[in-house]
Amino acid sequence: MGGDYAPDAVVEGAVDALAQLPAGDRIVLIGDNALIRGKLASLNAGPSLFDIVPTTQVIEMSDHPAKAFSQKRDSSIAVGFGMLKNGLIDGFASAGNTGAMMVGASYTVNVIPGVYRPALAALIPNLNGKSSIILDVGINPDSKPDVLLQYGLLGTVYAKHVLGILNPTVGLLNIGTEESKGSSAVKAAYELLNESNDVNFRGNIEGHHLFTDDMTDVIVCDGFVGNVVLKMAEKFYVVARSRGISDSFFDRLNFEVVGGTPVVGINENVVVGHGISNRKAIMNMILTTRDVVHADLAGKIREAFGA
Repeated sequence: MGGDYAPDAVVEGAVDALAQLPAGDRIVLIGDNALIRGKLASLNAGPSLFDIVPTTQVIEMSDHPAKAFSQKRDSSIAVGFGMLKNGLIDGFASAGNTGAMMVGASYTVNVIPGVYRPALAALIPNLNGKSSIILDVGINPDSKPDVLLQYGLLGTVYAKHVLGILNPTVGLLNIGTEESKGSSAVKAAYELLNESNDVNFRGNIEGHHLFTDDMTDVIVCDGFVGNVVLKMAEKFYVVARSRGISDSFFDRLNFEVVGGTPVVGINENVVVGHGISNRKAIMNMILTTRDVVHADLAGKIREAFGA
């Protein structure tokens, strides 16, 4: 029930995603039973293709996240996190209230022991056709050096098990490649990353390294910088389209293609989508969730921090 175009776009995207899921995978639709079934009927999709879990409340985009999550216990977000915690679903995705999603992630399925702060991890396309991980892109706008070090490890695990990169390289996004550049927190993070045996650290990278072959497999930054980079990249696609430019690289900057952003550092697999997600974006959000579930991303991170 979350998102500006819910539930129509959510059900449409789920129907489209269904055809791309491997045999045995199921999509669970959590929300208003009558609206879900009515939309499925309009799409000529049988309700038996999905597991439908009825709820009676909706956390609106304008609701206070923590208050709404605690008071609207029969909302799709609260029920979804309850199912995730109890092992009834393997992954949970929503384009609804991001704050409520983060409350659920932190206080229902909880942060993995040893992780200081969870992060949102987004994909940045490379001109050579590959992608890199950038984190954080929005949860923690002001991160301490030890948190930035952990982002390097979280991103490494993601790149290994979701993107299939054997020994991912890690770069620290900065205003210069020199070790002496940047804020005090970034300079301290450089030292920690450089001394770590858990990441393949390649030093500082600058903004002009992004989207090129010089971009590392994992890009570490705080949520303030990461969010600016992500939204700027998304705008490149809009500008290109407005100028009549059709290009496969710019198409990969379209948020609809990405679909959703995984929350890394928590005990279960959670993906957060744009509030403005349409049918295509919802489909890809579900497929991203499939990828992190099949890679057992949360489990791999638990193993890494347990070791």
